[in-house]
Amino acid sequence: MTDHRKPRRRGQGELEAQVLSALREADGPATAGWVQERLGAGLAYTTVITILTRLLAKAAVTRERSGRSFVWTPVSDQAGLAAHKMRKLLDGESDREAVLASFVTSLGPDDEKLLRDLLGQAENESDVGEAAEGERDH
Repeated sequence: MTDHRKPRRRGQGELEAQVLSALREADGPATAGWVQERLGAGLAYTTVITILTRLLAKAAVTRERSGRSFVWTPVSDQAGLAAHKMRKLLDGESDREAVLASFVTSLGPDDEKLLRDLLGQAENESDVGEAAEGERDH
């Protein structure tokens, strides 16, 4: 019996993650053709170009001309890409305070503690940077 089902359609976010992952595995800047070969599974070259162009717009990759084509280099990892999406959503809201408050109150205790720890680290780094700047000014 033959299986006539279509291959499972991947979501945009899933493809972006796979393309970024492939680029991180490269020994240096990679072509879209290299990414396409790496991902296989009947992925069209034009689809790879579309995903790379979207990642470029999100500042997750850079590109540089190489002959008549481009080579691509990852700038961001999956966490950076997710953070970009979160910032973009937040930037689209008129009441940032309400959105952030709602987000924070929806976190579980472990995530809330992690967020507090990260905010504390960022504050400490900012204090150290300001102190160093103050020393240079004098």
